[in-house]
Amino acid sequence: MKIENPILRGFNPDPCICRHGEDYYIATSTFEWFPGVQIHHSRDLKNWRLLCRPLDRISQLDMRGNPDSGGVWAPALSYYDGLFWLIYTDAKSTRGAFKDNHNYLVTCDTIDGKWSEPIYLNSSGFDPSLFHDDDGRKYIANMFWNHRVGEHSFHGVVIQQYCHEAKRLIGEPQIIFKGTEFMVTEAPHIYKIDGWYYLVTAEGGTGWGHVASIARSRDLRGPYEVHPANPLITSRDDIDFPFQKAGHASIVQTHTDEWYAVYLMSRPIEGEHHGRGSSSTHAPLTQHKQGFCVLGRESAIKKLEWRDGWPWSVGSSLPNLAVDAPKMTEHLWPKSPTKDDFDSEALDINFQTLRIPLGEDILTLKERTGYLRLYGRESFASTFTQALVARRWQTLFFDAACKVEFMPTNLQHSAGLTCYYNTMNWTAIYITWSERMNCRAIDMMIADYAQFSQPLSGKEIPIPYDASVEFKVEVRGGVYYYFYSFDSKKWHKIDVKLQSFKLSDDYTAGTGSFTGAFVGMFCQDLSGTRKHADFDYFLYDEKSSPQVF
Repeated sequence: MKIENPILRGFNPDPCICRHGEDYYIATSTFEWFPGVQIHHSRDLKNWRLLCRPLDRISQLDMRGNPDSGGVWAPALSYYDGLFWLIYTDAKSTRGAFKDNHNYLVTCDTIDGKWSEPIYLNSSGFDPSLFHDDDGRKYIANMFWNHRVGEHSFHGVVIQQYCHEAKRLIGEPQIIFKGTEFMVTEAPHIYKIDGWYYLVTAEGGTGWGHVASIARSRDLRGPYEVHPANPLITSRDDIDFPFQKAGHASIVQTHTDEWYAVYLMSRPIEGEHHGRGSSSTHAPLTQHKQGFCVLGRESAIKKLEWRDGWPWSVGSSLPNLAVDAPKMTEHLWPKSPTKDDFDSEALDINFQTLRIPLGEDILTLKERTGYLRLYGRESFASTFTQALVARRWQTLFFDAACKVEFMPTNLQHSAGLTCYYNTMNWTAIYITWSERMNCRAIDMMIADYAQFSQPLSGKEIPIPYDASVEFKVEVRGGVYYYFYSFDSKKWHKIDVKLQSFKLSDDYTAGTGSFTGAFVGMFCQDLSGTRKHADFDYFLYDEKSSPQVF
């Protein structure tokens, strides 16, 4: 049996794998999307299901005002002493010399239960993890941030003992590893195996030069010797390989006594040009040969073997399109339905919101049976309160659609369908009010690196009186188009060609961009009257692909 990569498709970066008995869990970063931290579950390392998001209360995670790609970075999941332990960063600022990143710990006795209130740990750097030593002592490891001018900002890996009874760090922090020649050392994970402490780190920056490095020591505090053939995983030396940006790994021993690593990687596509937006005031975009990673950083798996006291990647350090599965019975999960009719009391688990949970005053499934109601809030430019419900692009070949009832009364009201990357890069088709025609109308807006355009300006599409509107987007590789319908039968194409690559980390490079493309429903009321929209359904239907996607 083979495991095809990636195992977690679409924006699922920084994977941390944890085994409890014969169950396997991977925690991944969610950045500004709420609830925080995605946990997927598998019983064979091949088939995974999205199980839960532990940070589901504002008391655990308040991201109001967090910048694009701030929020939850590099969660670390472990099981010890009858508890699941989850460590995470809440990144409050991401640009310039300073990083205001705060690290927290939550616990739970079941993986999908109600997780504890957070325990504050430190703010010395990001990507924290928790190591449980054989003697019962626990240590926090994280990268140490150096803000001083003229010095490298990634100052090394620091550890400090953690006392769970006191719920705080104790003793003095100590830098135990300064990294290798790849530099930008982050995401430390410590494992004790046969008397050795193994330190797995991400290096080289989470881009085209990314690697997963490994070192070992007989003493937790070092010194650490680096693997004789470091890095353990990378794609930096083969720019033609279909998987790029490989790095940021964690490892696991299976209950069948086999070893695997999970790591992040991306699948680039080509863009039509290497400029950024339509304005000549933007500097040219320095672009890797392979293009743009619209689906963001995904999670993949690699088989390991032990030789001479070191784990080695089976085959080579390059990512694998597929790997040999462990000696386990395949365990399939039910497929997610393509259409949500909003008949449940809770949103489908694939949906997320931005930065905060949306209360009944913004999002409700109870006000009207079979409908999702959104009360209009701020614009897509806001980093505070948006009435937006969206899910990941997990392929570059899919249809997404929704049906919306909305009665705007002025031009500041809008509701519809969006393909969203961040506050500066998105497209939307929506119902609004046209003063020119004195009626409801369909309009579009595009944010291209914060340059705004309205391709239907002056030719908005009038909506028949009292009609509901269905919107659809068809994503076909590097391009996508919007459609609308008034009768659920005939679809009308908006002849505006939109480019998928503009919803990628790489297109927005230089702005601290680490997420992926989303598609979803929104309602905006820039007048503050909180006009509501009712959505009758949402559909996400993947299509067969002529490519690896």
